[in-house]
Amino acid sequence: MGIMEIIGIAGSVSLLSGWRLYLSILATGIAMRAGVVPLPEHLESLSVLANPWVMGIAAFAALCEFFADKVMWLDSIWDTVHTFIRPVGGALLALAIIDPSDPATQVVAFILGGGASFFAHGGKASARAVVNTSPEPVSNVAVSTVEDVATVGLLYLAYEHPIAAGVIALVLLALVVALLLWARRVIKRIFLRVPKVERPSGP
Repeated sequence: MGIMEIIGIAGSVSLLSGWRLYLSILATGIAMRAGVVPLPEHLESLSVLANPWVMGIAAFAALCEFFADKVMWLDSIWDTVHTFIRPVGGALLALAIIDPSDPATQVVAFILGGGASFFAHGGKASARAVVNTSPEPVSNVAVSTVEDVATVGLLYLAYEHPIAAGVIALVLLALVVALLLWARRVIKRIFLRVPKVERPSGP
């Protein structure tokens, strides 16, 4: 496995952790135990994710996130709580993927992995805050379900086809940028619609 494929996998996993950290951990562990993701020796450090205890805790947390993410405004509270958790988790996953024999590369992976996860988290949280302004709950559930399916599918694709992992990371990065720009435009329109309160003139 070449350095570009490894960087691509690390980037994809970090970005997806910004959406669904616990699902990323659980899906990777399940894929490893089922033999869907045959890891080379270089990525043996990820085998801890297939530990039953780790998978059990990740499954419970993923289940809580699954329901919390589909309730209007509760999802935004959940995102706020995970503002620091997801970046750290993404950074640790990236750290586990990079070659442990190169400390300098691992430091870079930890910093970039945390940054990518925080960036993806920001795009997700901003977009969901905008979706929550809709009076009906269907759009919230639909967006959340798409995120669930996309996370599992993209994780499988990243590990099963390492060459495509770099492309996946770039696509995810572009999607996050698009979400941030879209959320910024919508929020700007909302504030422009708010009428200004005029102060009464003095005597």
